[in-house]
Amino acid sequence: MANYALVNCNLIDGKKAGIQPAMTLLIRSGKIFAVGRSEDIKDTSGYKTIDLGGKYVLPGLINAHMHLPLTGKGTKASSAGASQERLLKILKTRIGRSLLLGMMKTNAAAQLHSGVTTCRSMGDLFYTDIKLRNMVNSGKAPGPRLLVSGPIITPTGGHGRNFGVVADSPWEVRRAVRRNIQEQVDVIKIASTGGVTDALKLGEAGRPTMSLEEVTAACVEAHMAGLMVASHAESTEGVRIALKAGVDTIEHGASLDDEMIELFLHNPKSLRGYSSLIPTLYPAITIGNLDSSITYMTDVQIKNSVMVYEGMISGMKTAVKAGIKVGLGTDASTPFVTQYNTWRELEFVIKYAGMSAQRAIDSATRINAEIMGIDDVTGTLEADKASDLIVVQKNPLEDIRSLKEVSMVMHGELFIDKPKFKTIPEVDRAIDSISFMDS
Repeated sequence: MANYALVNCNLIDGKKAGIQPAMTLLIRSGKIFAVGRSEDIKDTSGYKTIDLGGKYVLPGLINAHMHLPLTGKGTKASSAGASQERLLKILKTRIGRSLLLGMMKTNAAAQLHSGVTTCRSMGDLFYTDIKLRNMVNSGKAPGPRLLVSGPIITPTGGHGRNFGVVADSPWEVRRAVRRNIQEQVDVIKIASTGGVTDALKLGEAGRPTMSLEEVTAACVEAHMAGLMVASHAESTEGVRIALKAGVDTIEHGASLDDEMIELFLHNPKSLRGYSSLIPTLYPAITIGNLDSSITYMTDVQIKNSVMVYEGMISGMKTAVKAGIKVGLGTDASTPFVTQYNTWRELEFVIKYAGMSAQRAIDSATRINAEIMGIDDVTGTLEADKASDLIVVQKNPLEDIRSLKEVSMVMHGELFIDKPKFKTIPEVDRAIDSISFMDS
């Protein structure tokens, strides 16, 4: 395995703000050996030297909320109903499960080649995410580092009911958590409120669907095993219940009040004494703005999406101002949220939540790593951490869209020069054509 010296680069290391020019990184056995000014690191003997000619190097992106099964292309199966039920019936067969694993492998590779070196998969089918994670870890499949939750735990009629594990009391919830722990998940995912894609009436997205006692049961059981709990929560009351129960990460989010801010910052029932927020603007913006003829979302789902989006933006702005850890996820697999467009989420949080490009990159790298508990391994470019990094032509602090075209990816011992992935042109054109509202 080659060792690499990346010389003559502009560096965004994730530790300090701004650009460090004329830098060199030494990569040895899939880890960063040294980082410093090129004038100070002159001995690169034993390394394959790559002169980057002033290109920009930054930590590999981390997608803290995504799903692996689908490409993001709009289909009737994306919306709950007969089409989804037929697809799930097929996927439950032996051939269907083989096809599912193949699709998930392709999607994981697309994440990696587009510059995402770590993904947290938040609710997938039949524990296939665990199988894929193990294949990636053993080198049998290329892909980013995967942290996986297995199937989402949800109540009868709750979000993800068609493909999750249904539990309707504190003890049923504890049993479901125990089953997922037995299957060796990395995180527990629950749905404590309704969601957009399977909403049947206006207001269902965000409606609390799990009691405080049920969410508490999930947290107590998971925390005893040292695992964090991530809760799908899309309303103020839903977020409040989840925080009071001790949930570690709120997925999506909603408007926050002072009580909730304090619980985020100091949460005695959470695993680490605080809770974090993982907003996902991408799906709400696309579903809320694209025509239903291409997204296959119903009018009710579109209206729910707009409602959720407004609360999510409000909560995100409040959280950043209050010093809450705010990460970043895309919800890939949902309609028109592809596996290769993580950069769009950064663009959206800049435009709609008022983040700076530096803060958006920090959320997608260092802060996501801290939230996920892997900041000792990745998230910043410094000695002894994994060589998770990407190279782009232009300065992303000036134009975040430069992340769209990644010219090199390193992920541990993987070196990908000129990464390639299959795009979905009609999806990209549709998103580019949206006339976005002013932030």
